[in-house]
Amino acid sequence: MALLLTRTDIQSFLTIKDAMEAVEEAFRQLALGTVDMPQRPVIRVPDHHGVVLFMPALIGGMGALGMKVVSVYPDNPKKYDKPTVLGLILLNDPATGEVVAIMDGGFITAMRTGAVSGVATKYLARSDAQVAGVFGAGVQARAQLLALAEARPLVRAVVYDVVPEARQRFAADLSAQLGIPVEPVDDPRAAVEGCDVIATATSARDPIFDGNWVAPGTHINGIGSHAPDMRELDTAIIQKARVIVDLRAAALAEAGDLIIPIQEGAITADHIAGELGEVIAGRIPGRTSPDEITIFKSEGLAIQDVSVATKVYQLARARSIGQEISI
Repeated sequence: MALLLTRTDIQSFLTIKDAMEAVEEAFRQLALGTVDMPQRPVIRVPDHHGVVLFMPALIGGMGALGMKVVSVYPDNPKKYDKPTVLGLILLNDPATGEVVAIMDGGFITAMRTGAVSGVATKYLARSDAQVAGVFGAGVQARAQLLALAEARPLVRAVVYDVVPEARQRFAADLSAQLGIPVEPVDDPRAAVEGCDVIATATSARDPIFDGNWVAPGTHINGIGSHAPDMRELDTAIIQKARVIVDLRAAALAEAGDLIIPIQEGAITADHIAGELGEVIAGRIPGRTSPDEITIFKSEGLAIQDVSVATKVYQLARARSIGQEISI
């Protein structure tokens, strides 16, 4: 028997705090060497501008085993009235290999991506960070701001999106949810200047703001770009920042934000200061000074999905949520 959990099921109980706790421990286990996580295969579907990724992981220190299949189709909302990101997660019993849960992966993808930014912000942002800037107004961006507010006591946030209606909805919804003013802005510069923490969660192929706008002491979570020829962050900001990644090999294979400056000769691979798990485990420092600009560049790892899915499974069992099915 396997437990079937729908998006509605998961949304009824999973919090960003739960997701952050799971993801933080997963990255600590990665640094400790208990993780088996093959490089994810990526299938590109150029006729439909989409990609499909297959993401397995074993986190020995958490007793977590599973795989996510996720697709990213930027044309979905406009052409098919479907989310850009769709996913499904299979969770296995590490002792027997049996599939014990089948669950929606779309909401978990958003929450675990927000969660890793929250964890990165916890370790890399200034302790007195109070103002957040968000690029993007979709599901991913919403989870980003929820996580930033969990990591730091925000007093204000601003959001920029190329679609005015989207940023206005985002601002209204998140203002109500967080109890702080969230302002929609029509100029990218307004989502950078005056912000202590910035999250980029867009489908842009080219840099979305001028790195020279970024003030000393700012922390940036770069989330949206996921291919060697895509980037949200320009060379200028990459050059002057301390860069922490989720996994060095993944970043050098997939992160256009880093690959393009390397190809330009502006930086080398050694510009990457380290991995988030190393910071969490205390092996390397996160922020080294109040004026330092820090960047967390995330490509998204299977350990995030499997750790959060394991937490979801445990919480669902405790609450008797979900449907038992026989396969």
